[in-house]
Amino acid sequence: MSISYKLEQFEGPLDLLLHLIEKNKVSIYDIPIAEITEQYLDYVSRMDREDLNVMSEFLVMAATLLDIKSRMLLPAEVNEEGEEEDPRAELVARLLEYKMYKCMAFELKDRELDAEKVLYRAPSIPREVARYEPPVDLDRLLDGLTLARLQSIFEAVMKRREDKVDPIRSRFGTIRREPVSLEQKITSVMDYARKHRSFSFRAMLERQGDKLEIVVTFLAVLELMKIGKIRLSQEKLFDDMKIETLEKEGEEEALDLEGIDDLG
Repeated sequence: MSISYKLEQFEGPLDLLLHLIEKNKVSIYDIPIAEITEQYLDYVSRMDREDLNVMSEFLVMAATLLDIKSRMLLPAEVNEEGEEEDPRAELVARLLEYKMYKCMAFELKDRELDAEKVLYRAPSIPREVARYEPPVDLDRLLDGLTLARLQSIFEAVMKRREDKVDPIRSRFGTIRREPVSLEQKITSVMDYARKHRSFSFRAMLERQGDKLEIVVTFLAVLELMKIGKIRLSQEKLFDDMKIETLEKEGEEEALDLEGIDDLG
């Protein structure tokens, strides 16, 4: 029987043997060794002998097949348990192992081809999920906590607090601003009125430093209106008020501040 094969179809002698078994439709557990050996040797005789590395592997397998064929012609050997040994058993085990790895290789190749058709997007987590924090397990948090442990934690916190206190600055008292004098504010407002003659009441209040100074400035304006030094005018309700001095320019009179209570 003459069969022609190309070496490129097989990756080694075991690959060739599997091909011959499948081609002849025989069971791998009951290999017709004489027929398979004949076909195998026919293939080896047609191989390109220039590649000695590949050729040597096939020749070793050819020698193995001939050895198995000769052992099958002899009476069957019996092992220690009294069972007959099959000369093909070791070859069958090697073929099954090779077939398993070959199937796994095909499976991995198919998965690689399938993976090339799949596109993945970058993982994204909703903002609400990213901010989620699991609830605190109070039983686990307070496990083993005793009064002595709480006392130790409290003392450690208090010590850290004391270490942060500046020994020099801690002796300073509270720095308070000097109280606003109504008399001084009346003089200040009048000086401002003499300088600007006509100005915005709101703009003057915005120049004050805090609420107390705004209140004193407002009282000063009322006192100056009461003694006839300035007047307020307003065109429309809720509009800004305009302040004008009633003194003629160059005729500055001393302010009579007797009877005005000091707010200090």
